[in-house]
Amino acid sequence: MLGLLKKPVVVTAEINLNLVALTLLGLLSRLWGLSYPRAVVFDEVYYGQFISLYMKRIFFVDDSGPPLGHMLLALGGYLGGFDGNFLWNRIGAEYTLNVPVWSLRLLPALAGALCVPLAYQILVEMHFSHCAALGAALLILLENSLITQSRFMLLESILIFFILLAVLSYLKFYNLPRSSSFSGSWWFWLLLTGAACACAVGVKYMGLFTYLLLLALAGLHFWHMIGDQSFSNVSLICHFLARGLALLLIPLAMYLSFFYLHLTLLYRSGPHDQIMSSAFQASLEGGLARITQGQPLEVAYGSQITLRNVLGKPMQCWLHSHPNTYPIRYENGRGSSHQQQVTCYPFKDVNNWWIVKDPGMQQLVVSNPPRPVRHGHVVQLVHGITTRYLNTHDVAAPLSPHSQEVSCYIDYNISMPAQNLWRVEIVNRESDSEVWKTILSEVRFVHLNTSAVLKASALSGASLPEWGYRQLEVVGEKLSKGYHQSMLWNVEEHRYGKSQEQKEREVELHSPTQMDLSKNLSFMAKFTELQWKILTLKNEDTEHKYSSSALDWITMDTNIAYWLHPTSAAQIHLLGNVATWTSANLAALLYAGLSLCYVVRRRRQICDIPEDAWQLWLSAGGISLGGWAVNYLPFFLMEKTLFLYHYLPALTFQILLIPIVLQHLSDHLCRSVLLKSMFSGLTIAWFSSVYFVYCTFSPVTYGQPSLSASELRALRWKDSWNILLRKQ
Repeated sequence: MLGLLKKPVVVTAEINLNLVALTLLGLLSRLWGLSYPRAVVFDEVYYGQFISLYMKRIFFVDDSGPPLGHMLLALGGYLGGFDGNFLWNRIGAEYTLNVPVWSLRLLPALAGALCVPLAYQILVEMHFSHCAALGAALLILLENSLITQSRFMLLESILIFFILLAVLSYLKFYNLPRSSSFSGSWWFWLLLTGAACACAVGVKYMGLFTYLLLLALAGLHFWHMIGDQSFSNVSLICHFLARGLALLLIPLAMYLSFFYLHLTLLYRSGPHDQIMSSAFQASLEGGLARITQGQPLEVAYGSQITLRNVLGKPMQCWLHSHPNTYPIRYENGRGSSHQQQVTCYPFKDVNNWWIVKDPGMQQLVVSNPPRPVRHGHVVQLVHGITTRYLNTHDVAAPLSPHSQEVSCYIDYNISMPAQNLWRVEIVNRESDSEVWKTILSEVRFVHLNTSAVLKASALSGASLPEWGYRQLEVVGEKLSKGYHQSMLWNVEEHRYGKSQEQKEREVELHSPTQMDLSKNLSFMAKFTELQWKILTLKNEDTEHKYSSSALDWITMDTNIAYWLHPTSAAQIHLLGNVATWTSANLAALLYAGLSLCYVVRRRRQICDIPEDAWQLWLSAGGISLGGWAVNYLPFFLMEKTLFLYHYLPALTFQILLIPIVLQHLSDHLCRSVLLKSMFSGLTIAWFSSVYFVYCTFSPVTYGQPSLSASELRALRWKDSWNILLRKQ
C-alpha cells in the first residue's frame, strides 16, 4: 500500500481542441454585450410578462405551448434576484434597475452558444471528416439570425439546443458497438435522447417534429435489427422494451413533470383564471377560492346556487335573470312570450342566484338532513330575487329562431301554462345514481315537456340588443345530440338556503358563503384541463407588421425589426446570413438532384459511389434534409400568424447539409488532383463570403455600432427588407 504512494497519481485525458475552441467562440459570439440594449426587445414584451407572473407565483395560460421554456426563462430571473416588478407594456421600454437583464438573457444565450459544438459533434457522429464538422460548426457560429435570436429572452435557441442534443444523443447511441448493448454508456445516450426530445417538446410544440423524426429513425433501425438473425427473440424483445421506455414512457413522464412543476409554482389566482373551469379556479389561492372555500359539496333541494356555463366562450358567464321582460315584438317583427328575460351574464351579480326546488314541495330551504339531488332527478329552478321559475316553451328565441326562448314564467292568465320542470343529467358522472356536486359536476338541464336542453347561445356575437342590456342569449336547444360545452353548466357558488321568507332570503343571497367543506382537484384533472386549453385556446390572430408566409423564409424575403434606439440609428434586426441561406438552398437542391440521379443509375445496375458511401449519403440526408422538411413543411398547414423565427429550427438542419454535400462533391465527383485543388479554393472563397456577410450585418445583429443613414441603406440588399431610417 505504501509502495503505491511512492508514485504520483497520473490522470490522462484526450481533449478535442477543435471542440474547446468552438465552444469558446460560441460563448463569445452569444454572450458579448448581452445586457445591451437595456430595453425590451421584440417578444421580450410577451415572455417577460410570464416571467413576472412566475416570480409572483400567479397562474397564467399561454396558448403558444408547454411551460418548460417559460420556466427556464424564469429560472434566469430567479438566479438574478428578479422580483417580477416591471411593466411589460411596450417594445423599447427601458428596463428599471431591479430587472437583471444579463441573467434573464443568459440561458437562451448559453443554449445558442452550445449549438456550435453540437453541430460539430453531429457531423463527426455521422462519420464525416473533422474538416466538414468544423465547417458546419462555423456556419452555425456565423449565422446572424441564430445569434440575434439567442441573445434575448426568447425560446428558439433553447428549442434548437434540445433538438440538436436529441439528434447527437441518438447518433451516439446508434454508433455504439453491438457489444455495448445495455451497458452504462448505451443506456446513457438512449435515455438522453428521450430526455432531450421531451425537453424540446416541452419548450415548444415545434419540437414534436424532430421527436417524430427520431422515432421514425429508431423504428427503421429496429426493423433492420429484426431482420438480423444473429439477434435472439429475447434480445429483440429487450431492445424493443428499452427503446419504448427511453423514447416513449420517460418523455411522457417528463412532459407531465413540466406541468406538475408549472402548477406547483403557480398556485395563486391571476388574470387568466376566467378561462378555466370553476373547479380549477377554486384550486388556486385567492380569487374564486376565497368565495368557494368551504362550500357544501352536494347540491340538495333548497340549495342556493349560481350556474356557470362550462364553455366560457366568447366569455365566462352565469345563468341570470332580472325583472325586465322580452319585448312583445322584436325588430324583425317576430313575437315573443313577453316573459321575464333569462340571459347569461359575464359578471358576478345577485341576480345570478337560483334555488333548486323539489316540484312536489313548496319549501325553498334545505331540509335536515339535506336531500341531495341525483342524476336523473327532476327539479325546478327558482330565480332567487324575483322568485319566478325557469321556463321554456315553443316560442322562438330572440336571436336563434330555430331554438326555444328561455324565460322566467309570469302568469298572464292566458293560454300559456308554465312549463318549468327540468331533468338533471350529470354528464361526467361515474354512476347513474351520482349526486350533483358543487363545482365538480358538469350538468345538462333537459326540459321535461319539450326535451330541449338549456344552452348558452354559441352564436358569434350573440348578445341581446339594448332591451337585453347586451347580455348573452340563453336558449332551449331542440336538437341536443352530444354534449357540447355550451349545454353544460356547473355550480360555482353554493349555500344551503335557510330562509323561507322572501325578504330574509334576499338578505341571505346578498351575504357571502361560509360553509365547512373544501374541494381540491387532482393533478391529472388540472393537467388535462390546462393541456386542453393550451391546445384549443386561440387568440385572435391579427395581421402583424412583420408577419410573413412560409414561402418568404426560404429566400429570406422578409426580416423583423427587433429594436430601435430611441435617439440614434442603432437597431437590431432578425436577418440571416444571405450567403449561408443561399448555400443551404443550393445544397438541398444538389442533394435532391444527386440522389435522384444515383437512384436511377443504381436501378440500371450502375453504382457511381461505393455502397458504404451511398448508405452514408442516405443516412446523412435523412437526418439533415429530413430535419429541414419536418420542421418547415408543416407551417404550410398552420392557420396562425407566422414569423421568420419559426424557420430557424429548419434552417439549422439545412445548414448541416452544406458541409455534407461539399465533402461528397470533393470525395466522389472531384476525381483529379487539379479538380480537388480548385474545389478547395472555391470552398475557401465561399466561406470567406460567409464571413464577410456576417461582418457586414453584425451592426444590426448586435445593435452596435450605430450606422449612418447611408450605411443602413447599403444594408438593404432586398427591397422587401424593412431597414429603419429616421426622418431628418
